[in-house]
Amino acid sequence: MTNSLRFRLTALYLAFFAALFLFFSVGLYTVLWRSLSARMDQALATEADTAVVLFLDEMRETNGDARASALETIAGMKLHGDSIAVTEGSVSLASTSVPDGGKWRRVERRVESFGRTFHVLASAPLESVEGPLSLARRAILLGLPLVLALAGIGGWILATRALAPLRTVAAQSADISGNSLHKRLDPGRATEELRVLVDSFNELLARLDQSFEVMRRFVADASHELRTPVSIIRGEADVALSRDRSPAEYRASLAAILEESRRLTRLIEDLLNLARADAGYVQLQAREFYLNELLNECCRAVTPLATARGLRLECRAAEDYQYHGDEDLLRRLVLNLLDNAIRYTPAGGCVSAALESGPSGVRILVADTGIGIPPDKTRRVFERFYRADEGRSRAEGGFGLGLSIVRWIAEAHRGQVECASTPGAGSTFTVTLPT
Repeated sequence: MTNSLRFRLTALYLAFFAALFLFFSVGLYTVLWRSLSARMDQALATEADTAVVLFLDEMRETNGDARASALETIAGMKLHGDSIAVTEGSVSLASTSVPDGGKWRRVERRVESFGRTFHVLASAPLESVEGPLSLARRAILLGLPLVLALAGIGGWILATRALAPLRTVAAQSADISGNSLHKRLDPGRATEELRVLVDSFNELLARLDQSFEVMRRFVADASHELRTPVSIIRGEADVALSRDRSPAEYRASLAAILEESRRLTRLIEDLLNLARADAGYVQLQAREFYLNELLNECCRAVTPLATARGLRLECRAAEDYQYHGDEDLLRRLVLNLLDNAIRYTPAGGCVSAALESGPSGVRILVADTGIGIPPDKTRRVFERFYRADEGRSRAEGGFGLGLSIVRWIAEAHRGQVECASTPGAGSTFTVTLPT
């Protein structure tokens, strides 16, 4: 119960309301006490001032008879429960009553006449103040439980109404599963704060839906790619075992099986590397090396392939550039880009690799004069198993994972890769690595 948000909101509302009521009650009680005290002081001061005037008049008439003047002053005062006393030093000359017992409030005036000093005291019992204050205290003590009860009920109702849209959203969320990520939450007439939460959750659902779709497509494409070499291997084995064949035919079948096994091994390794990268299990083996030497080595490695396809290969990386990173992964990045450029460039074309350094980092550019990529497909070339030209890619032996691995390696080095392409004129892939 105490973990309920509605209970906590009600408790906080009740505590705040109780503190507010107590603060108001204390303030009201203080103002009432000060007002009543000020009114009593004012009345006593008026009585004392009146008594002083009367006493002085009587002193002049009696030619300084203090006691007679005091008696005449007291007799001439119209009092309503108050007390007036006239004293000279510690001697009481006259008084209406002696304020002994209870609580009294006093106002004193000092009077000089005929060379003598007198004191006029006006007193009143505090009952006239205590009565209203006692009534106010009883009203506060009796009203506090009632007010808190009403505040608790009101807080519970308000919390229930405020959280009603949240329960509606929770019920909608319960209906969303992995097969219905296309659904979105409807905030209805929810408050602005809840709408922000619902919008954020809907954005999360959209990203999950996209991720699930990519995963489903990835699994389907991976299954398709794995099925092809397995089918070839199984077909070759079935054909070879269907009847007795010559050693040459067996060697041909085994050669085909070996080639498809190699393709299958490369595909599985690529899938494992990407899966490890997604899970964060791959750690860079960073060290210092010369990036220009790595680019030259990669160009020499693919030179036979480019020559066999009738292509001109250019490499511009003469200046030494020391870099701190994973040399093996960056070598694979460059080889994937060069291999991809060579595969999609017709005979007579040119493939170039260049290294450009700047104050913020280094750029590796691999360009070709090949078939190019349509503008609407440029952004998708880095997706796994995506092929801009399905027929040609499969014929060339690609799996559609090379550029995905390139992007992963670049991002692992806090860099990025971009593609600029013109259909029929070629493509340029630019890898930017920070210093």
